[in-house]
Amino acid sequence: MRILITGGAGYKGLKLSQRLLEAGHEVTVLDNFMYGYEPCLYLFQYPNVRFVHRDIRALERSDVAPFDCIFHLAGISSYPACEANPHSAQMINLSGSETLLSHMSPQQLLVYASTTSIYARASEVCTEQSQVSPGSLYASTKYAAEQRCMQRENSIALRFATLFGVAPRMRRDLLPNDFVMRAVQERALILFDPSSIRTFLHVDDAIRAYLMVLDQSDAMRGDVYNVGNERLNLSKKQIAEKIAEHVEFNIIDSTLVDPDARNFIVNFDKIAALGFRPEKTLDEGIRELISLFRFYRPTQPYKTI
Repeated sequence: MRILITGGAGYKGLKLSQRLLEAGHEVTVLDNFMYGYEPCLYLFQYPNVRFVHRDIRALERSDVAPFDCIFHLAGISSYPACEANPHSAQMINLSGSETLLSHMSPQQLLVYASTTSIYARASEVCTEQSQVSPGSLYASTKYAAEQRCMQRENSIALRFATLFGVAPRMRRDLLPNDFVMRAVQERALILFDPSSIRTFLHVDDAIRAYLMVLDQSDAMRGDVYNVGNERLNLSKKQIAEKIAEHVEFNIIDSTLVDPDARNFIVNFDKIAALGFRPEKTLDEGIRELISLFRFYRPTQPYKTI
């Protein structure tokens, strides 16, 4: 297939690109490369890869027309980043998605990267039919874009759990990644709302979900799927205690409220019925993150010479 990945130079995008290239597809990575080109360079070993330097807000029909399938990953992908860039969050997450949709034909398959953050605070286990309550600019713009994408028949939305694990374009802001970095490098972790529950998934399992879509697009098109692991519906305190099984550090419970307030449990039966089974455990992710952050110090204030 001829495949376009918007945001293809990002945390998920590079891993997805590699897996698709290894499967023999032609892949175009479209990105603004705001984090540089270096994380992408290893993909040039594959003859069927192409890179396009383009902001999602400036898409043209010629950027979109040649492709059979579009994985739409581009966006401002976290609560703090959206709060720091509220106008850009609206323009990229929502208006950029609308621009992409305006250039697509009905025959092209769209796979949209949504988020379980839209459930925010829920008293019941969340299925795809549950009422959503986006509690942040990030969640509200992602949900608005999801709704817009699902107005066309040939679309699939994947509501991902919070991801963790190592990737070429590393994200340290994701909760498990951030917790491990602080445990290793600062030897202390302050927990706000320690009993609040979220749902988590290794980035490699997220890529498996994307690949499954290509095999089962006929069964999945026109629908929304929670993507995660029910065994990883965990509180912040449980994540911290699991990390403490691997590395020694202090856990400090704060009485202050987390401004990014989320507390929900998610059900993943719908995608499991199609055969999706996450393979990576939290322990595996923690071990690889510990190895990474013992070596990689992104917050180090000085250069070694």
